[in-house]
Amino acid sequence: MTEHQPVTIIMVEDDEGHARLIEKNIRRAGISNDIKHFTDGTSALDYLFNAPEGPALNGPGLVLLDLNLPDMSGTDILARIKTEGPLKRTPVVVLTTTDDKVEIQRCYDLGCNVYITKPVNYESFADAIRQLGLFLSVIQVPDVGEDA
Repeated sequence: MTEHQPVTIIMVEDDEGHARLIEKNIRRAGISNDIKHFTDGTSALDYLFNAPEGPALNGPGLVLLDLNLPDMSGTDILARIKTEGPLKRTPVVVLTTTDDKVEIQRCYDLGCNVYITKPVNYESFADAIRQLGLFLSVIQVPDVGEDA
């Protein structure tokens, strides 16, 4: 049996208000894991694949991914995570305002694990994030070194 490492949550969200709300409600759900917040895809990908403390080099991670980012599409980030080497098993939760059925299907086809549409209403959004926190408290995240 392998020893479990703490899972770092990587949040890729360009809207600071949404990011604060997401973190606040994850904490309310009892999740104390480290959360690394990135406001653009370039810095998130650099951390994911190259940082010594990042998941590709240092253990398990979980990605909360917005699709609408200033420098690239979240679907491009999802595709890289799910096709390139050590991160392909990293759980990715898409958390976005996009509710287009074609886009949702595309994300699942690329390998996202969960797709959550951000509600416009504050209370609904807060409730969705609390439910996400409960989900995060029970999922098992594979270590990058584990084999299939």
